[in-house]
Amino acid sequence: MDKFKITLQYLLPKHLLSRLVGYLAAAKLGFISHALISLFIKAYKINMQEARHEKASDYASFNEFFTRPLKDGIRPLVADPAIVAHPVDGAISQLGDIVAGQLVQAKNHDYSLQSLLGGKAETAEPFAGGKFATIYLAPKDYHRIHMPVSGTLREMIYVPGELFSVNPLTAENVPDLFARNERVVTIFDTEFGPMALVLVGATIVASIETVWAGTVTPPTGKEIFRWQYPAEGLNSIRLEKGAEMGRFKLGSTVILAFPHGSIDFLADQQPGTVTRMGTAFANIKSAKTAD
Repeated sequence: MDKFKITLQYLLPKHLLSRLVGYLAAAKLGFISHALISLFIKAYKINMQEARHEKASDYASFNEFFTRPLKDGIRPLVADPAIVAHPVDGAISQLGDIVAGQLVQAKNHDYSLQSLLGGKAETAEPFAGGKFATIYLAPKDYHRIHMPVSGTLREMIYVPGELFSVNPLTAENVPDLFARNERVVTIFDTEFGPMALVLVGATIVASIETVWAGTVTPPTGKEIFRWQYPAEGLNSIRLEKGAEMGRFKLGSTVILAFPHGSIDFLADQQPGTVTRMGTAFANIKSAKTAD
């Protein structure tokens, strides 16, 4: 059955399917939307008591429900400035060292950091020998992404690609999964140097958005696009720790990369660990003034 599921993903018109689902998810269909939302809540046992609006009828479309905000204070942010916070609700898929430019995807599967970040050696070089973490967001999770530390945006990269599912089964069976799926790469300057925060698309992920650019995808493209941002001035973008930086419309994965010697993950953070946005993730070892 697992082999069949993987083979089916290769055969499906994933972009067409995802955009169709996205169109339907954005539609305001009245009682039909409310019924679908109610079924989804029951199927995935979603705790709506955490949501700012608890009733299915409070949402005009499935997308409004899926990107629902939480009640104020429901995700307390770790205040210690020397601690990296979790950026999302989800579960850790993998984390550890970046070895010879490779990240662990799953058992017996590594992939290239340079490919993940859009193909340029100079983008990946600051993270050589550093740390990475991959966090999977299941359909039941809160789907807004927040800043794990304060940072100034320096670059955003749209990388076109496939739309395979990013669930654990696919990660164990599709080589280079995260470096072949469509994604949005963001690079921030932080007190300890650069940080990469990558939003990876997946099957039926209808949209990836950032707070500064809005919808980045769709539409999809065939070329890599890069946007540069100033470190200071009127057009600079500074986001504080805990601030929302983006969101998925339907579930996916985020990947973080940190420079060598900058952070250490806390001992209780391991593959399979459930994450909650704002809780402690890693210790910052050193501060570094960005160039």
